[in-house]
Amino acid sequence: MVTHYLLEDKIDIPDGVNVSIQGNMVTVSGKNGSVNREFIHPRISIIIAGKTIIIRAEKVKKKTQALYGTWRSHLRNMITGLTEGFEYKMKAVYSHFPMKISVKGDHVEIDNFLGEAVPRRAKILGDTVVKISGQELSVTGIDKEHVGQTAANIEQKTKIKRFDPRVFQDGIYIISKGR
Repeated sequence: MVTHYLLEDKIDIPDGVNVSIQGNMVTVSGKNGSVNREFIHPRISIIIAGKTIIIRAEKVKKKTQALYGTWRSHLRNMITGLTEGFEYKMKAVYSHFPMKISVKGDHVEIDNFLGEAVPRRAKILGDTVVKISGQELSVTGIDKEHVGQTAANIEQKTKIKRFDPRVFQDGIYIISKGR
């Protein structure tokens, strides 16, 4: 069993980004909006010292060390989302029935998928924006989890069941992930 007494890491806060902690809730805000997340663990603490976030874990065992790394990644992603944003590019592929993709409120609607009469609907999470140009989709936002889950929702709604995926390759697929 590996036990460290103390783990500590510092994350610099860039200009134009504000970080505040109220109880267990960490809020990161900037010119593009704000992202908040709750961090609860008895042995891991988050402290703001000037323009630095300090993550500290005491009496760390293996599971706590894993959670410590996850929290560090979440905080970095929150800051990156506000400074650069996240973007997933997707492409609609079809062989016979041309599908029509549109954004209606907080859903992406996929009409005529495999010739179906009823449109399929994929949920858009949070403040994520979906832009459609022809057969290309762009999913952008400041919260990495919402952007990724929205892209996954769209991809899963066009998943074909009970047919050979090597033959029936119709669907909407993620082609790139980036900032």
